[in-house]
Amino acid sequence: MSLKKILEWFGVFTAIAYSLLVASNTGYEVFGFSLLFISAISIGLWAFFCKHYGILVLQFFYAAAGIIGVVRWL
Repeated sequence: MSLKKILEWFGVFTAIAYSLLVASNTGYEVFGFSLLFISAISIGLWAFFCKHYGILVLQFFYAAAGIIGVVRWL
């Protein structure tokens, strides 16, 4: 499997886990927002390598949301 596919699917699965953790409201929000940040980095790298610059820009905002989420929950 290529690095691009690994980055893409790792980002997808971490984003799904983030969504479920935050939506569940079970006390794992900090971990969930950390996963959002990790997902944004992964998908951002994938977007950069694949020249999907609109998605890359969007990942900067998702990464910022992950940082804000962690800071606010700590």
